[in-house]
Amino acid sequence: MVIKVFLASSSGSTAIKKKQQDVVAFLEALKVDYTPLDIACNEENRMWMRKNVPEENKPANGIPLPPQIFNEESYCGDYDTFFNAKEDNSVYSFLGLPPPPGSKEALQADRAHIVENGTHTEETNAEGNVDESTEVPMTERNGEAHAEKEQAQAADGQEEDGGDADDEEDEVAEDEEEAVEETDEQAHAEEDEEQEEEDAEVQEVYLDCRIPLHDTHGVNHIGMLCMM
Repeated sequence: MVIKVFLASSSGSTAIKKKQQDVVAFLEALKVDYTPLDIACNEENRMWMRKNVPEENKPANGIPLPPQIFNEESYCGDYDTFFNAKEDNSVYSFLGLPPPPGSKEALQADRAHIVENGTHTEETNAEGNVDESTEVPMTERNGEAHAEKEQAQAADGQEEDGGDADDEEDEVAEDEEEAVEETDEQAHAEEDEEQEEEDAEVQEVYLDCRIPLHDTHGVNHIGMLCMM
């Protein structure tokens, strides 16, 4: 397939010259092979161009102006349609050529193909809402279900871990309470032992320090305790 670009090499219109330069420069940037056909110096080219531009694409006076673009005998469009295709990243479609792999247009075509085959999970309708009527492949649904199951299992595991941690905290609290009780019991036992020892010492002192009932003056005394 040969891309034909009809140009006017000696046009006196600055606007036409600029449009021709834009088309040629963009085709060269995309490395698209094309054949420039001059209508200013070749009457046959000019007549062929005017004849093959569709009537609905001709201006009011019926004389199409360059640049006009064809793919072999098929009409592609003029500068305005070419510019719109460039803005939409659809120049290859405009020219009737397959987009090269990795190009923006090829990626867009791949996404469109995915949507058409029902593998796009969130297609929106005209109101911008998610269209749930789009078919989702079984493998994708199974994958989502598996992911949800794993998330649920992970959540259950976290709850179990949390329950184990609570049990461990309860056990630690019980151990601490038991330790406090044992300490209190030991303290009370030590206090009782100390009290018993003090009572025994007082009893011994009382027995050792008693004085006679009759002193040297013959005074009767009721047993007196020594001053401690």
